Amino acid sequence: MKILIYLGHPAHFHLFKNVILELNDNHHEVTILIKKKDVLEDLLKNSKFPYINIQPKGRKDSKFGIAWGLCQRDFKILWHTIKNRPHLMLGTSTEIAQIGRLMNISSIILNEDDYDIVPLFSNMGYPFASHILSPSKCNNGKWENKSIKYNGFHKLAYLHPNRFLPSKDVAAKYVDTSRPYFLLRFAKLTAHHDKGKTGITESIAQELINILLPFGNIYISSERALEKQFEKYRLQIDPVDIHHVMSFCHLYIGDSQSMAVEAAVLGVPGIRFNDFAGKIGVLEELESKYQLTKGIPTNRTELLFDTVKDFLNNPQIKEAFVERRKKMLSDKIDVSGFLLWFIENYPSSVKIMKENPDYQYQFR
Repeated sequence: MKILIYLGHPAHFHLFKNVILELNDNHHEVTILIKKKDVLEDLLKNSKFPYINIQPKGRKDSKFGIAWGLCQRDFKILWHTIKNRPHLMLGTSTEIAQIGRLMNISSIILNEDDYDIVPLFSNMGYPFASHILSPSKCNNGKWENKSIKYNGFHKLAYLHPNRFLPSKDVAAKYVDTSRPYFLLRFAKLTAHHDKGKTGITESIAQELINILLPFGNIYISSERALEKQFEKYRLQIDPVDIHHVMSFCHLYIGDSQSMAVEAAVLGVPGIRFNDFAGKIGVLEELESKYQLTKGIPTNRTELLFDTVKDFLNNPQIKEAFVERRKKMLSDKIDVSGFLLWFIENYPSSVKIMKENPDYQYQFR
């Protein structure tokens, strides 16, 4: 098969990386298109994946910049599609669905955000997609009829034990693993669905550092520009290795959805602080059913600080999260194994999953 995959975010690289490797091993022809986004291009370079950057200068965060950037990507994906004529198009973006429909090529959107969290994305992509692949707790609104649901999370495509074994030796290249340490993540929050949403401000970050410092070292991973006083905590790391560092940290705190889920599926105690708390199906399942993360809205600042203190003063917290992770993993599938089967057998795989959803449980 000739397969086109478009990646628009570092998390999408991780989602697809194992599938791409196995598709290549199985002699399929995979073309990877990307845009500039945080460390996405670094991840591809370090992994030695061939790719084409169709938007190397990124885009502006204004409404016009977002719209113009989308038009540019649509045109360039169209050009590559006309040139290469793939049999199947995959991604977590509206562009592959729009161009797929225009070119009469099957397209699959992968998404784990609920419709009401990303309505613009859903309305611009789902009507044109051939199918939508999403976790079982994800609500795709009126497009449920073209949705294929699986019992897993995007992050289990690369952090399932079948796919990832954390190495303390790798983590020790970047952090002092001989004493407790804490990982803070600051997101940029400039995507279209982030409008009006806030997270960890400068003053909140400073208070978190004041609380954490007596208990261990602090490392900050930041998508946005860091204030000068926080630069000494910046984590200098090859982005490919971030999950090794995360695996051995004593506590994760951030305003990023993606890294909150990553911490949860790794069994790392984690707290997310932003205006999406309580609103996203995947994170709500991880919090309510498995107690693997804690979401706090931005109008509850004191609750954030109190929760951090509670976690720090609980000597059994890490062991508790390890046990909760085992329960979660016993329920979920190896998402990369499932995706590989679904892609290689598409569209027959759609029929199989519609008639027998339990077929997915052979991918554990």
